[in-house]
Amino acid sequence: MNLTLGIILATGVGVSLGLVGSGGSVLAVPILIYVLGVAPKSAIAMSLVIVGVVSLIGAIPHWQQGNVNLKTVALFSPTAMLGTYLGARIGSLPIITPTFQLICFAVLMVVGAILMIRNEDSSDFDDHEHQQHQLNYQWLAIPIEGLGVGILTGFVGIGGGFMIIPALVLLGKTPMKEAIGTSLVIISLKSVTGFAGYFGNVPIDFHLMMFFTLAAILGTLAGAYFTQIIQAKRLETGFGLFMIAVAVFIVMKQ
Repeated sequence: MNLTLGIILATGVGVSLGLVGSGGSVLAVPILIYVLGVAPKSAIAMSLVIVGVVSLIGAIPHWQQGNVNLKTVALFSPTAMLGTYLGARIGSLPIITPTFQLICFAVLMVVGAILMIRNEDSSDFDDHEHQQHQLNYQWLAIPIEGLGVGILTGFVGIGGGFMIIPALVLLGKTPMKEAIGTSLVIISLKSVTGFAGYFGNVPIDFHLMMFFTLAAILGTLAGAYFTQIIQAKRLETGFGLFMIAVAVFIVMKQ
């Protein structure tokens, strides 16, 4: 029964990614822990693979639309991948308790929710950023941001799209649509090194991870279809409030 419910919820993870472009990992980790009974450290490691694969699938239509900037990927990804590996190695240390990781996870959920709720004027923001696109990249700031986001990703298992996208838009002067597509590729790349940091240090249920990933992929495809009939931006406030509720639940469980 729990497995069936978990797979259904995993589909919801994919739908959230397909509709609003983020939120996959902040749902995947609680589902793995509280529904499927996976240990926290293992859940964080598994979520990196799940979200990495789903993000890569989600990046395909963005690539076809020309909204993936490979130069930005090359600039942001190396330090982000390094940071994710370091964060994962730190998170897998015995001295780091699961409770501490989950509290950090809940805090980042709240931060992500606030950023999502405040994103109501994204269309105006997008136009502004298109005007700024010709400005030079801040070549130092973006790699530093990548390192910081990577460490957080590896430590708590959050994909970090809600941090990557603002970094690309504000620091790299990247148009919003391009930032979203580019961030999905970056998430996929750094998820690889994050999982490598946990692999061998925490137990991994590969069969469960595979089923969860497949269900999330199907959900992503469905979410991408629903964007044609649903204005995803209208869902961001509600989804943000839901994230806050899940964060409160995690803290209470600890």
